[in-house]
Amino acid sequence: MKEELNILIQAQYPLIYLVTSEEERAEQSISAIAQVLKPQRRIFVWTVTHGIVEYGQPRNVTQHNTVSPEAAIEWIIRQREPGIFILKDLHPFIDAPATARSLRDAIASFKGMQKNIILMSPVQQVPIELEKEVVVLDFQLPDMAELNKVLTHHLDQNRGRRLTTEAREKLLRAALGLTRDEAEKVYRKAQVTTGRLTEEEVDIVLSEKKQLIRRNGILEYIEEDETIDAVGGLEELKKWLKQRSNAFTERAREYGLPQPKGMLILGVPGCGKSLIAKTTSRLWGLPLLRLDMGRVYDGSMVGRSEANLRNALKTAESISPAILFIDELDKSFAGSTGSSDSDGGTSSRIFGSFLTWMQEKKSPVFVMATANRVERLPGEFLRKGRFDEIFFVDLPTAEERQDIYKIHLTKRREDISRFDLEQLAKMSDGFSGAEIEQALVAAMYEAFAQDREFTQLDIIAALKATLPLSRTMQEQVTALRDWARQRARPAASSVAEYQRMEF
Repeated sequence: MKEELNILIQAQYPLIYLVTSEEERAEQSISAIAQVLKPQRRIFVWTVTHGIVEYGQPRNVTQHNTVSPEAAIEWIIRQREPGIFILKDLHPFIDAPATARSLRDAIASFKGMQKNIILMSPVQQVPIELEKEVVVLDFQLPDMAELNKVLTHHLDQNRGRRLTTEAREKLLRAALGLTRDEAEKVYRKAQVTTGRLTEEEVDIVLSEKKQLIRRNGILEYIEEDETIDAVGGLEELKKWLKQRSNAFTERAREYGLPQPKGMLILGVPGCGKSLIAKTTSRLWGLPLLRLDMGRVYDGSMVGRSEANLRNALKTAESISPAILFIDELDKSFAGSTGSSDSDGGTSSRIFGSFLTWMQEKKSPVFVMATANRVERLPGEFLRKGRFDEIFFVDLPTAEERQDIYKIHLTKRREDISRFDLEQLAKMSDGFSGAEIEQALVAAMYEAFAQDREFTQLDIIAALKATLPLSRTMQEQVTALRDWARQRARPAASSVAEYQRMEF
């Protein structure tokens, strides 16, 4: 970004919009560019509180009567020497006809002169009058190298112990997506909290990212206590995930491996698709962000929904490497085709923007999506290259049902030897993992109401009282299996082909 800004200034682009909340860091970058230009450029900074002040001078040394935007721009137009003029937080005023007109007058007067106006703001707001005149740049957050300087400075100041390469990388990756000031503050917080700064303080650094997500409003930071071993069966899917547990490390880049893009998990409801997504976060040691498409859509203003999606994806990229979790993708984008009649084409534009981002993203954001109704998904999602792999999660086999019973019973009782898992697995043929858990909970409630310990017979009675989804939605389950047989990879390694169940 700094190189691009340098080129635009030298090429005499009159109006540059720099989107950033890091004013000091952005000013330092602009100052570094100005010092190597020939001739060197003086830098002036405008704020609505102080008017125009030359960069590096005290705030009380202001140019007379330049507090209003129009007066400041008029002062800039009158200057005959080369210069860079930074206008901070002009976005509340930029839609005013007088301000927009003043900027256009300034642009016209800059022809043949080495003068640039840089609008610096955390909010991108460009009126239609200036769309053809302005170049918009996102000022990138600190990279690993810059954060390394912050960490080194902090350790030197606090005489912290030397970190191993692996520990330093963990602390730096945990801080990716934070501003320089935020990184400095969270390193100080870790130091104050524990009296040290080591790889064990990574969770404290990650807490700052949770604040970043909460402020976004559309993404949700999910914390999962369960490990991937809490998922019964699905050995092939687990193996695939475990092989990629270090896929975002520098060691993987040096080996020549590309970063994983994402995966789509199709299957019968209640078979562990969402739990797999959540437990992968712990397996990989990456933050898990849930994208709520319901919060993306906003009909209050034209273009607001698209802006919401851009901001959410930008936030996800800023704290990458991370996992972006979209649950029930089929519901999120089911209405994207032919949406012009129902919502003015908003769904189609959202869908198109998301597909483009998935295709072109360079940041290490792993998209993990789940879906129940494959026929509702637009075909563009399923083409090769969009996801690294498409897995199909079928109803659990007898062996997998035993594993599921073992997991859920062990959570609730230390000794489970009194339960016949093989019989329970046989009695629950056609049940999903979620239905098995609910039958177990129902059996416990029945026994609890009678003030006694629950037994094998209680679980069997609860199973007999339950009509599983595989029977009530038999046609949909069969259709999903038929589709997945040739198009998806089985999540369970214990079955060479998908079972056809007799109901």
